[in-house]
Amino acid sequence: MYVPEAAVHVAFLPSAGMGHLNPCLRLASVFLRHGCKVTLITPKPIVSMAESDLITRFCSSFPHQVTQVDFNPIPLDPTTLSTNIDPFYLQFQTIRRSIHLLLPILSSLATPLSAFIYNVSLISAVVSISDKLFCPSYIYFTSSARMLSFVACVSVLADSDPAAQPHPSTFIGDAVQVPGFTSPIPRSSVPLAFLLEGSNSFQRMIMEDSRNLTKLDGVLINSFEELEGEALAALNEGKVVRGLPPVYGIGPLMACEFENVDGGKKSGMSWILEWLDEQAKGSVVYVSRVDREEDEGLEDVLGSELMGKVRERGVVVKEYVDQMKILGHPAVGGFVSHGGWNSITETLWEGVPILTWPQHGDQKMTSEAIKISGVGIWAEEWGWGTQKVVEGKEIAKRIKEMMSNESLRVKAGEMKEAARKACGVGGSCEVIVKRLIEEWKRKAQVN
Repeated sequence: MYVPEAAVHVAFLPSAGMGHLNPCLRLASVFLRHGCKVTLITPKPIVSMAESDLITRFCSSFPHQVTQVDFNPIPLDPTTLSTNIDPFYLQFQTIRRSIHLLLPILSSLATPLSAFIYNVSLISAVVSISDKLFCPSYIYFTSSARMLSFVACVSVLADSDPAAQPHPSTFIGDAVQVPGFTSPIPRSSVPLAFLLEGSNSFQRMIMEDSRNLTKLDGVLINSFEELEGEALAALNEGKVVRGLPPVYGIGPLMACEFENVDGGKKSGMSWILEWLDEQAKGSVVYVSRVDREEDEGLEDVLGSELMGKVRERGVVVKEYVDQMKILGHPAVGGFVSHGGWNSITETLWEGVPILTWPQHGDQKMTSEAIKISGVGIWAEEWGWGTQKVVEGKEIAKRIKEMMSNESLRVKAGEMKEAARKACGVGGSCEVIVKRLIEEWKRKAQVN
């Protein structure tokens, strides 16, 4: 008797912040394009309006393939929280503490799950219930393979510390020599929050999650062979840590149609593009500043003197811009960025050389990856963006270096071709996704 093949059904659980949500939805859209059914589990309340709007547009773009289900974590006791806690880290912790509430949601879905894919910030929480999921579970890792390798090594480094309660400030030496890596990770590139004395939520999360990486069925990462071949090979060949699951380089995850907003919110883009049309090819430097308060004016950010100088020769905006359209414009010849991984992969897609100035978190490790690949410059002597004042002439010197470096431009162009090949028909992303889907189908038939 013929039994029709069941639809492949994948549930996604994002966490807080556009930098985490965007790659989650882009990854979900990849599986949707391959005919999968998707359930998006949305933690409530959503932290920002930008996230809420993006989720709405995503779901309305795939009305017959996507089901949205609310997940209502139990709020944490406000008396136990720091008064200045980041709302996104607060959401991470809230979801982790309420992960047991996820099981009834997953078990009540009308179509059996083929796979469960969730945010990297939830590893230890989900692992604690994974034996009850009855389907393979994967994380989507929102940073570089270099950063993933560091996280994997943390548990090994902690075990090598003879102290009764190992602390990162002592077991992280001058550099972390990751097995299989040519270049070690210097202590100065480790996220500052991880090295702070005492204990904090970021520290605890990395320490816990490092030990639980081997319990996953796989890791989906926004990277690809030509960009981070050495790191991906070290992870998958068991050099970094034995027993790690497969690490699938399914990048670069590119912007999708549902990310476009209506003309009212994006009206500034038309005149920006018109201005770019008037500039010579490769003559414009795109500078993206982040981590500023919403109510700050442009002069608060730049100062009146710099504001005046920039207006003479360029364009300054403090509103939403379509970064991909700017990076893809022929007039843009370089990008000065904080080094966020999403921005880096978007830059590579357009073949634009990049100068990174890390601000916090993983951004020094992502800058290392860019430097190693040869597509960008990292001014290491500037340190973290919040640590010191860098003189304008030094910034100008580095920008001129980026804009005049022909080998950098050639390498960025080659990486653009490699990125588009990886995402194209028969490319590494398609091969991996099809292989996973077939694997899930086989497991469903066995079960």
